[in-house]
Formats: sequence, structure tokens, C-alpha cells
Amino acid sequence: MLLLAMDTSSAVVAGVVHDGTSVLAAHQLEGAQAHGELLAPVLDWVLTEAGVAPRELTHVGVGVGPGPFTGLRVGIVTALVMGDVLGIPVHGVCSLDVLAHEADVPGSAYAVATDARRREVYWRRYDESGQPLGDPQVSRPADLPDDVRAGPVVGPGPLLHPEAFADPRPPVALAPAALGALLAGRIRAGSRLLAPEPLYLRRPDAVEAAVRKRVTRP
Repeated sequence: MLLLAMDTSSAVVAGVVHDGTSVLAAHQLEGAQAHGELLAPVLDWVLTEAGVAPRELTHVGVGVGPGPFTGLRVGIVTALVMGDVLGIPVHGVCSLDVLAHEADVPGSAYAVATDARRREVYWRRYDESGQPLGDPQVSRPADLPDDVRAGPVVGPGPLLHPEAFADPRPPVALAPAALGALLAGRIRAGSRLLAPEPLYLRRPDAVEAAVRKRVTRP
């Protein structure tokens, strides 16, 4: 296996090359409003560092969110184009699951919460073994269930809304190495692989006007 995986669901633009056993190269750049500009350099860096030519890849993976409309589109379209050109499969993974994969919360259920903007968070519950409990959701921090607010919570959500979370835990940002490890493990097992389609939990900010403006004189 030679997997190239990427994630653009947050302010971190992440890329990784994984051989099914270990990470060959991983890189990330900060850029909440620059996913389109930063993703190509990140992927070029990890492929060069790993000594892997694109034609040698066997799989492409991508985080499908939840996340902002534009950011997700950059990563998913890039993954789909690469998969089509190279003739290899493209696999999706919930980006919240990547943060959960990194979590170290022994003997306890926990949640992952990330920035959804608009003073909201994307969140998902996990059991003691890291298995998801229900689908990802978006809520205002004050509207989260009491057990989520009181229990361990991984991700950047508690940093952005410290008043709402009693037990913040690391990590606070998605790590490309964890992205590669989680996807490689799921590809080997053939389990919980998602279609490379964006996981939107609400409508984008930019919507078509309900009433069209007249552009000619009556």
C-alpha cells in the first residue's frame, strides 16, 4: 500500500504518505482562508520527502469533514482528481474520527468538538474504545448535552469556548500522521470507509438570492 491522504476541514491543511505500516512523510500548514493555495505545496512536500512518485500510489484518502464548504471542497476535489487521473480508489474519513483516533482518554467515553464558526461547534460522541456513538452534529456550545459539556472533550472546541467545557483534552488539532494511520488501518480492514463526499451539516453561507434583480430597464 502507498496511501496519500489529505484533510482541509479546518485551519490545518494536512498531508501524509503512509505505506500501510508506518508514516513515510507528514506535513501541515496553517491557513484557515488559504486551503487552495496551501494544499498543493503540502502534497508536493510529502511526496518528495517520502520519495514516492504519484504513479506509485495505490490509494488516495481525504477527510470529508464536517467543515466549512470551501475548505472541504478543495481537499475532496483534489483527491477525486488525483484518483481519477491515477486510476486508483479514493476513500473518505470523518475528520472528527481522526481527532478521536489520537485521543488518550483511558476508560472513559468522550467527545470531539471542532470549530463550526457562527459561534457553534461540530461534535461527535465516542465510547471508551474510540468507536463513534451516533452521527456528527453541529450545535451552539450552550446547547450541547450536559454529559458532553461535563465529560472529556478532544479538539479545538474547548479552547474556543472554554466556558462550555469542563474537561478539555488533547489533541487540539488534526495531525496528518493520525490521518494516515487511521485511513491505512481502515483500508486494510475494509471497514468504515466513507465515500469522498463532503459531510455538510448545514447550508453554505453563500446562497442563491430568492428574488432575481432586474438588469434591464422596464
